[in-house]
Amino acid sequence: MMTIENPKELKSLALAYMGDVIHEKYVREYLINKGTVKVQQLHQHAVSFVKATAQANVMHQWIECEVLTDEELSVVRRGRNAKSGSVPKNTSVQAYRYSTAFEALIGYLYLDHQVERLETLINSAIEITEKGEKQS
Repeated sequence: MMTIENPKELKSLALAYMGDVIHEKYVREYLINKGTVKVQQLHQHAVSFVKATAQANVMHQWIECEVLTDEELSVVRRGRNAKSGSVPKNTSVQAYRYSTAFEALIGYLYLDHQVERLETLINSAIEITEKGEKQS
């Protein structure tokens, strides 16, 4: 694996780019371990975890419950304020910004080799999203 010298120096959108793939990897492993086997079901269920609104909801809960460290909040602020130039048509600008913040944080923790913290937060995100799915 390539080592990034200082993830703090990377642009927020680069962190989010990495965070997107890392989050999806963990979600896919979770769904397979849970016993979801049909590919179409896997895909549809995975989308419910990785869509912008779900990620934004997780981020709001983490902020509200003061789950994040000051360092993590700094990464989140940078990710939230990053200008991507476009917003997907199926979500609001606010949800998209918070989902970018979520992905930037995941990317940062991964590239900074904070695996234990990364997995703690991803497990929390999965739990929050599962609860939200059951309530809908």
